[in-house]
Amino acid sequence: MDKEGKMMIFLLLMAAISSTVFGEEWKASVVKNLDALVGSCVVVPCSYTLPKEQRNLGRTGIWFRSNQRNERIYSEDEEDVLDSFRGRTKLLGHLYQNNCTLEITDIKDHDTGSFCLQIEITSTSKDFTFADDCVEFKILADPPEPILTNPKTAIEDHPHSVACSVTHTCTSHPPTLTWSMGKKDDISELHKEIKPGTWEVLSILTFTPREQDDHSELTCTATFHGEERKSSSKTVMLYVKRTENYNHIIIPTVVGLGTAVVFGFFCILMVKKYKRRITELQSRDGSRRPTGDMYMGDLPNNVNSKSCAGQKVSKPRFPSPKSQPNSCNYKEDLDDGDDCTTHIYGNL
Repeated sequence: MDKEGKMMIFLLLMAAISSTVFGEEWKASVVKNLDALVGSCVVVPCSYTLPKEQRNLGRTGIWFRSNQRNERIYSEDEEDVLDSFRGRTKLLGHLYQNNCTLEITDIKDHDTGSFCLQIEITSTSKDFTFADDCVEFKILADPPEPILTNPKTAIEDHPHSVACSVTHTCTSHPPTLTWSMGKKDDISELHKEIKPGTWEVLSILTFTPREQDDHSELTCTATFHGEERKSSSKTVMLYVKRTENYNHIIIPTVVGLGTAVVFGFFCILMVKKYKRRITELQSRDGSRRPTGDMYMGDLPNNVNSKSCAGQKVSKPRFPSPKSQPNSCNYKEDLDDGDDCTTHIYGNL
């Protein structure tokens, strides 16, 4: 291969390398698809890079319809903007920081189509169009509904949390979430990006339910930015479980045990009282009744201990108190039994 051929190959390689490096430096990152709510706003995240030698040069940004480059929806010169978009678009980022984020307010139902970015270098009158990095809107007539998350049944007098979330594409003016119950101090709010250009507002309500809150409705309402202030809401039924209460068991049990103890105590007192009374009566009867030894000791030695019962009583015809005193005659040597005669004296 001659020198001219080698030189040609070298130049082609350098051109290819330069073209590759140059092409890679002109890049843009734009969200491909976004939902846009009529009457609200939409924010299109956008960033870009440009060649090193042009980074210190002045520049301007333009957004236009992809199929009509002369139909600009944003330009620093308001006269170049379409009448239907004039006053509704602006850049939220700074071009010298490579931020080309676009905001469109008061979305109309005709804001359809694909929109692309163009960067112009003012000092050289050169521009670069990112025709392959455009955004397309899906126009929403009605706002999305909130999502309510009520993980479990609430318990009476115990803190309970319920979460409400809604998605949006207007990060400059996010929707507000309100609750049908609770105070401002009971609510915490979080904002997070769930995917490029789409954000979520999360509101958490923490409250202490009461018994009367059982089977009541809990509503979360999302209100979106715009003159129309469109809103959507979601309602759930709140179920409150009563705190476990064993008073209906404890109180009757305690009352029953207390009654049994008191009744048993009085029974014991009454038993002791009657036992003491019986003992006293028995001791008193024992002191009055003579013992067998004392009775037998009072009898004469010559008197038989047999009773006079069953013996015949004779009455003398002519009683004499002096000659026949009252007596019982006991003859121990009689063969046919004892003879006991009792004489009764008196005036007949």
